[in-house]
Amino acid sequence: MKPLHALSVLSVALLLSACGGDGEPTQAHGPDPRLPEPQRGLLPSMKIAQPVAWGEQKPTVPEGYSVTAIATDLKIPRQSLVLPNGDILVAEGRGGSAAKLKPKDVIASQIKAKGNTQVKGGNRLTLLRDADGDGKYEVQTVFAENLNAPYGLAFADGKLYVANQDALVRFNYTEGQTKADGPPTKVTDLPSQINHHWTKALTISPDGRYLYVGIGSNSNITERGLEVEIDRAMVWQVDAETGAHRPYATGLRNPTALTIEPKTGQLWTVVNERDELGPDLVPDYLTSVRDGGFYGWPYSYWGQNVDERVRPQAPDKVAAAIKPDYSLGSHVAALGVDFSIPAMGEGFADGVFVGEHGSWNRPNPVGYKVIFVPFSNGKPAGEPIDFATGFRGEDGKTRGRPVGVTVDPRGALIIADDLANTVWRVTRNR
Repeated sequence: MKPLHALSVLSVALLLSACGGDGEPTQAHGPDPRLPEPQRGLLPSMKIAQPVAWGEQKPTVPEGYSVTAIATDLKIPRQSLVLPNGDILVAEGRGGSAAKLKPKDVIASQIKAKGNTQVKGGNRLTLLRDADGDGKYEVQTVFAENLNAPYGLAFADGKLYVANQDALVRFNYTEGQTKADGPPTKVTDLPSQINHHWTKALTISPDGRYLYVGIGSNSNITERGLEVEIDRAMVWQVDAETGAHRPYATGLRNPTALTIEPKTGQLWTVVNERDELGPDLVPDYLTSVRDGGFYGWPYSYWGQNVDERVRPQAPDKVAAAIKPDYSLGSHVAALGVDFSIPAMGEGFADGVFVGEHGSWNRPNPVGYKVIFVPFSNGKPAGEPIDFATGFRGEDGKTRGRPVGVTVDPRGALIIADDLANTVWRVTRNR
């Protein structure tokens, strides 16, 4: 009987390894994930890995690639932008507000903070320059300061745009300058009351006419009421010259990064979905963004899966909800996205890089890495590929948390790590 008992234990272990902690099937990646039944609870399971320094270690990248820390000792780097001359701008800061938060939100915020850096946010843009092209960024200087939790960055036609948590602003930019000429000009105010989700993602149309701003919800599922959700959980289209804006797409709980597919000009985003339905719900996702499209929040998720917690219900909205293009898995906290180019190598030439900050609300942590989602004919095609890992080690400790990912046209991936306060650069070995 002992061999049979051992086999039974092994069978159960293998079954559980392919399931969530409650036996439900785990989240699949791709366009048609298997969704378990929702679990209800006052608070999700919470687990933040213990932060430690990288020391002599580095992220792990594919064979044939190398990774280098090109900037350290930053003040919470979030997103980056490669300027036409190759200089890199890094947005640094911490936003949000605890005002009017419910007790469980305060608890969740405190737990999440344990897995984040304790450095004070810089509220600035830092410029990095590699003057001789040797891969070492010998210049590291403050380009602009006294900003308000800057996050999204965009550039076009001699204008540098920055999405602070409360306003979209712009600087005039002359190629080669290392410091802004003065304070920025406001393009338009952005919703900032309470700021449950404070980050404001940003990208710009290829012709430079329109800016797209990702604005997260002010709650998990409208538990503070719909009045605090006005102009939230959506992508705005903003006229770059006048600041006039309109909702471009809605029902996106927290669109944390935006990018344009270079061949088609199609807008894409990564979205962090809702909590408190279990460790394997709801999938964070990558999706194209349709003008006028509605993506479900708060009434439903992944198309027509109704969230029974939301009151009042809205069957007409649920019926119109667009199913996202690609599941990234639940609670991976995707915060960065950018399309690749052929210079990144044959295996990574067509697709998107996604920075996954990592989970805090499931017993078995996920994310904590940069993945590559291959594309074909302008759409995701295939399983995700790990590109930069090791941010959370096998020892259960966290050395870094990826946020923004930016493809350098010269053939490099720039990764902002807001736990180690480091910017990493991944290149092909020549």
